[in-house]
Parts: sequence; C-alpha cells; structure tokens
Amino acid sequence: MAVPRLSAAASILSAVAVSALLAGCSASVNVEKPELKMSAEKLADLVAEKLAATMNQPKPNVTCPDDVSAKVGTTTRCKLTADDGSSLGVTVTVTSVEGTKMNFDIQADETASPAPS
Repeated sequence: MAVPRLSAAASILSAVAVSALLAGCSASVNVEKPELKMSAEKLADLVAEKLAATMNQPKPNVTCPDDVSAKVGTTTRCKLTADDGSSLGVTVTVTSVEGTKMNFDIQADETASPAPS
C-alpha cells in the first residue's frame, strides 16, 4: 500500500510548528537608544534565525508587519512562508527589557495555512 508523502515545505512547516511548540524559542537582542524598538525587518530576521536553529533547518522566509517597542508584553504576529506558498503564523512577545537588550518568546502556530489558490 502506498503511503502519501508530505511536501518538503509542509514537512518543514509541521516540524517547525511542533518543535517551536514543544521546545519554545526565545531570543535576545540589543536595540539602539533612544527609540528602544526593533524594526520589523530585524525582528523577522531574528525569528527566522531562531526557528532555523531550533529545527536545524535552513533559515525560513519570515515577515513581520510592524516595528516592536521595547516594552514587556508587546506582541506581534509574524508569518513564515514556505516555498510552496503555505504559511505558518508566529507570535513574538517581548518578555523582558534590560537596558537596550530585548528578550522575546517565539511561538509558532500549531497548524499551517495552505497556499492561496
């Protein structure tokens, strides 16, 4: 009997979601004063690096909609997009701020969204 196989992108998204949920991710980064915020581009790069390191996979394509203020509890939703167009939501929350250093909790959604038709 043939066993259906997931595409590589779907497998990676599933593995990222499971691993991020089970292991959880966190990150720290220094931010520049006086703004005390991180650009959306830098945050997306940080999230991609942490997810790649957690899964021991190549760095995924991650986008974040807004800059993040260095305030504990600030949350934003980023999006991981696979090569096949499927996507996975990622919640990033500022957990602490120590001077110019921001610490984050990175949590991937359980389920990926299929590629748009």
